[in-house]
Amino acid sequence: QVHLVESGGRLVQAGDSLTLSCATSGVTFTRYTMAWFRQAPGKEREFVAAVSRRMGSTIYADSVKGRFTICSDNARNTMTQRMNNLKPEDTAIYYCAGSGTIIQSQLWFQSGYGYWGQGNQVTVSS
Repeated sequence: QVHLVESGGRLVQAGDSLTLSCATSGVTFTRYTMAWFRQAPGKEREFVAAVSRRMGSTIYADSVKGRFTICSDNARNTMTQRMNNLKPEDTAIYYCAGSGTIIQSQLWFQSGYGYWGQGNQVTVSS
């Protein structure tokens, strides 16, 4: 059974860096595609980044490209997202997601992921 738990979210100032973690169980990163999504107040949940060793893909939303780095660590059963130069518009609840069956064209869409964490709040003050 797959279980995902996010941690690391907190209040930071604009320009700061922060690392989110997603502790996993029941996941083998060589078989599973993992992703981060986020949902800001009053907005739809949106794709942030995904990593798939199976597909050899690492992709980012344009809004975070060059600032965020997604990484999976099989030895620690943990996926992380390093977020640099944070902006107030990065304020959101961040969700970890996973799938063992997703295909390339689905990577950007919530519907492609069958497993989700509970979410972790990141707040960036200006």
